[in-house]
Amino acid sequence: MCSPLIVSSIIGGAQTLSSIQGQRNQADAQAQAQAMASKQERERYLAEVSAMRTRQQQEAITRSQSLQESSRRAMEARATATVSAAEAGVSGLSVDALLGDLSRQQADYEFSVQQQARLTDVNRQMALNEAGIGFSRNMLRINQPIQQPDYLGSVVGGLQSGLSTYGVIQDSGLFE
Repeated sequence: MCSPLIVSSIIGGAQTLSSIQGQRNQADAQAQAQAMASKQERERYLAEVSAMRTRQQQEAITRSQSLQESSRRAMEARATATVSAAEAGVSGLSVDALLGDLSRQQADYEFSVQQQARLTDVNRQMALNEAGIGFSRNMLRINQPIQQPDYLGSVVGGLQSGLSTYGVIQDSGLFE
């Protein structure tokens, strides 16, 4: 027959091992969950930044096409004005003033487009910075420290369980 001390030691040891293994499993599960959430957050951030950069490229292409079209129309307008003035027999300062006005209108339009592009780029840079800050904030929230197994607490708990079992066995008189 086993002594009460051996039985209570086995029970206490089993409880200690079980507690430590449970804590390890919980820490491993939390580490896996954090790794998955971190991966998903990186993918989300990269998709957000990629979308902003794609939009920036599309806007640059649209702006370039608009400026080219404006330049073409201004050139046509100057050519038409020159031909019309020549056919009407008008020359000198009035024609120069008309051509100057057409050039000024083109320059005003191009300046406006470029100014809007600069403002849009400033806003985009601010949005990219905010996205980066949000990414960092989310990564810090996701990757909180993982509770590691409490070996001392598990041993103390196992000893308490073993001593409690020993006391119950002694009081019950099962091993007399």
